[in-house]
Order: sequence, then structure tokens, then C-alpha cells
Amino acid sequence: MAAQRKSSGKTGELRLFKTRHDLEQKVREQIVEMCNEQLADTFALYALNKQAHWNVKGRDFIQLHEMFDDLAEAVLPFVDVLAERITALGGQALGTVKMAAASTRLEDFSTDVVEGMQVVEAMAERYAAICESTRKAIDEADKAGDADTADVFTEISRELDKHLYFLEAHLQGAK
Repeated sequence: MAAQRKSSGKTGELRLFKTRHDLEQKVREQIVEMCNEQLADTFALYALNKQAHWNVKGRDFIQLHEMFDDLAEAVLPFVDVLAERITALGGQALGTVKMAAASTRLEDFSTDVVEGMQVVEAMAERYAAICESTRKAIDEADKAGDADTADVFTEISRELDKHLYFLEAHLQGAK
């Protein structure tokens, strides 16, 4: 199918394909851009969890090592859900590692952060940020008239809030 809005081939430029989807093109453009932002953040969160999993050190090593792996495993399906929502709307998912790294709004953390509770603190900050942006995305999708995308973000938000709770429970018990 021919593109409705052509791209020059640059990474990150909006590209929509012809579709029979009933949402107006303007709405689809807005939603695709927003979903690609969340896709970059979610993919980055997956990678941050793996970084934490591989490098955490200290007294609670095994518990945290396993928790970060579980968190990564729980986040990864949302990468696919977001990418498929983008393409269902006629958009192009911008989901390579380089695209995500260039577009994520999540802060990376230093390789000096390895002690258990330091890593938990760093990850809790990243989770709080993505929880906030996901809730904003729910509202934006709803205002745009896309209840399906709002529902996708609601599902993701519930899971991310639970993950944030798991991280914060470690920090609350440490103080």
C-alpha cells in the first residue's frame, strides 16, 4: 500500500500507510507519535531492567537479580503490544535498539550504580517516570477519541504501577 505521508527515510520521521481504519488520519498521526514515544521508553525500561539484573551486587544479590529479570520479562510484551498498535493504525513502529536509545525519555543510570539498593532506587525513579507518562498517554488517547489505545495504556499502567510498588517496597523496608 502506498504511504499517505511519505518519509525521507530518516529515523524517527512519521510515516503512515493507507488503511481502512476508521480513526481520522490526524488522530492516527497523534496516536502513532505518542505510541512510538512510549515504545522507546518501554524498550529502554526493558534494557534498564536487564542492566540491573546483570550488574546488581550486594547482600540481596540473588533476590534482586531474579526480580530484575522477572521485571524485564514482564515489560517485554508491552514493547510488542505498542508496536502492533502503531502498525494497526497504519503507522510504522520505530523499535530498533538505536531508535529507542535516541528517543527514550528515560534517564540512563551510571555504571557506578551496582549496590543493591542503589540499583533499586535508580529503577524506581525510571518506573515512576514511565508510570507518569503512561497515565498521560491514557488521557491523551482518550481525549483524541481512541478508546482502544487508551485501554492498551491502561493495561500497561496497571502492570507498571505494580512493578513500581515492588521496587518501592524494597526501599521502604531499607529505611
